[in-house]
Amino acid sequence: MNVLIVYAHPEPESLNGALRDFTVDRLRSAGHTVRVSDLYAMGWKAPLDAADFLERDAREPLNIIAASKHAFASHTQSADVEEEQRKLMWADALILQFPLWWFSMPAILKGWVERVYAYGFAYGVGEHSSRRWGERYGQGVFKGKRAMLIVTAGGWETHYSARGVNGRIEDLLFPIHHGILFYPGFDVLPPFLIYHTSQLNEARFQDELSALGARLDRIGETDPIPYRAQNGGDYEIPSLELKAGLSAGRHGFDIHLAGDDGS
Repeated sequence: MNVLIVYAHPEPESLNGALRDFTVDRLRSAGHTVRVSDLYAMGWKAPLDAADFLERDAREPLNIIAASKHAFASHTQSADVEEEQRKLMWADALILQFPLWWFSMPAILKGWVERVYAYGFAYGVGEHSSRRWGERYGQGVFKGKRAMLIVTAGGWETHYSARGVNGRIEDLLFPIHHGILFYPGFDVLPPFLIYHTSQLNEARFQDELSALGARLDRIGETDPIPYRAQNGGDYEIPSLELKAGLSAGRHGFDIHLAGDDGS
């Protein structure tokens, strides 16, 4: 497989740096071809702004959607954005690796998403009408590709449990899993998580590497998170509300999972 790692941590000698190096070596040893977008090392420009659209009329107010649509269609995006889009199209699998900062990804990685996910590329794809809201949530340009998060967190695992003070990790990662990855068509694999990083001794570090290696060895076979496809018949059209009777007894983000409850 061709694997793209988009990596967001400013310190190469950090835990995340060690995990990145291990991941690259493990995947290459298994015969995969790996490319890394190291955002801090690249000096990635995080803000999505007028500079991304090379032919925009500066006399007019900036309309992000219109400018993005025109720049993508006319190949007048900034060169760094086009290069990352080419990497995504090359990849069979995408790994986003980052520390959990303020309950989400670092700003530089969010900026990568906002700039690279252009209109006509990752959104605004397919028919948009009262009958159909485009090719998204299970369809789109990345359909058939796989994606996985590698995430480190300072808090204990219990802090991110169903009754933990930080909220469930599944809920915190839902906007990334469902919104950033599943929306444009990726099959989203369960994340690999390392908790309580400030107390990670050598023995536990080696255990975590062993577990990560096992996950990477199965990157092509692991079952994805079973999100419901928008156009698969589970949602009312045009409201896009889940149909009555599905996910009975579930609440919150979990209603968007197809499961063993007969729905």
